[in-house]
Amino acid sequence: MKRAALSLCIAIVSLLAASEARAERNLEGTWRGTLGAGAGKLRLVLTLARSGNGAYSGVIDSIDQGATIPIDKISTRADRVVLEVGRVGGAYEGVLSANDTRLSGTWKQQGVSQPLSFDKEKPGAPAPRTDKPAEKPTPFGAPLEVRVPIAPTAFRADGVQHLVYELHVTNLGGKEVTLKRVEALDGKRSMGRRAGLDLTTSVLRPGMPDAVGWGKLRVGAGLRAVVFMWITLDGGAAVPAALEHRVVVAAGDRETSLQAARIAVRRDAVVIGSPLRGGDWLAGNGPSHSSGHRRALIPVGGRAAIAQRFAIDWVRLRPDGKTFAGDQASNRSYRAYGAEALAVADGVVVATKDGIPENAPGPTSRAVPMTLETLGGNHVVLDIGGGRYAFYAHFQPRSLRVKRGDRVRRGQVLGLVGNSGNSTEPHLHFHVSDARSPLGSEGVPHVMSSFETKGDTPGAPPGAHRNELPLENDVVTFRD
Repeated sequence: MKRAALSLCIAIVSLLAASEARAERNLEGTWRGTLGAGAGKLRLVLTLARSGNGAYSGVIDSIDQGATIPIDKISTRADRVVLEVGRVGGAYEGVLSANDTRLSGTWKQQGVSQPLSFDKEKPGAPAPRTDKPAEKPTPFGAPLEVRVPIAPTAFRADGVQHLVYELHVTNLGGKEVTLKRVEALDGKRSMGRRAGLDLTTSVLRPGMPDAVGWGKLRVGAGLRAVVFMWITLDGGAAVPAALEHRVVVAAGDRETSLQAARIAVRRDAVVIGSPLRGGDWLAGNGPSHSSGHRRALIPVGGRAAIAQRFAIDWVRLRPDGKTFAGDQASNRSYRAYGAEALAVADGVVVATKDGIPENAPGPTSRAVPMTLETLGGNHVVLDIGGGRYAFYAHFQPRSLRVKRGDRVRRGQVLGLVGNSGNSTEPHLHFHVSDARSPLGSEGVPHVMSSFETKGDTPGAPPGAHRNELPLENDVVTFRD
């Protein structure tokens, strides 16, 4: 429930960038480094691969945060390497050692510079030889359980339709397998394919924070991989009625495939009004393939779910692009502070929490210990009908204007934006899910009846959106 741009490392993405590297320099491989020191240090893993045309692609995993830094561009010249990280306003510049095994340099973010070095891991030793022959495929195909916990609901964003969901792939065989390819199919038509480094950026290994880079794809006996799927339908392509999935794994020198997990596609994305008023609202950590909310698989009451699959942390920008003016350590310095949060639909208040004191702004300051009861801070859960529940988090204490059991109308004020709970600065965390539990439920897409976004280039006119979902880092003006 933190805003993405406030953390050093938040989300997992792939990066594709033209490289000017000389042919003799070799960045390909896995690199490990540590940013910061003491309680605030972050262990980072940089995984790089190079395509046939010399372009590099890669990911940076933050082991301690269970997250990754998205990199927009990699450039190299002679022994210098530059990684540009636009989402968090950061950049890394390093010097490659003569033997291509160490990067020494500096991480810069929001005006702060910190030393950061990466050491390249040696390639793993080959698996020991045994007298046993390679395991033959069984008559049942690959020994996998493949399932989709919640069916995707088609939604519109940026003028096209999207399908967002996960595959849970469990190895029920007796030997380790390596994920090679995952493909979504509409009949014989391929709707989306993950392979190679793109697959590593789409995989989470639950309970295994040290499974990073290529290691994510190795699934031991009895273990599970979660594959995050985000399918964007080109142009006017029709939304499929259902999807099926082909999963290809390797065991030893053999590849086996399985076609499974057929799932119907829903078309009932809920249409809502605006949760706030006015303009310059940034959709921090909002819907994207790599956002921290998207990957927040949390077990509650014996069931793992992603309630925040489409969540947004709404922060409000000032003309200079910052969220505050004056004292950064004061909540009142932030433009979002005290804004009125609005009911997005007619509904019934089914849960509230009040009286939690506010945090001082900062990445680690918390006024109370974080538990399942306090993560959302002062909050409201609104039943908006159709099995959909709107969750509003981080209100100012004693600012709630409603209580449990109240019936509310669309546009009614629920409370004031604050900085309580698991929050780094004043903002409104908002998501819609399929049950009243803020985290023990499945997040579903919501589309807003009317909003505008700023143009992608300076001077470009704003874009009007109707019945669409804002995406990560969109800057929105609400027109509802």
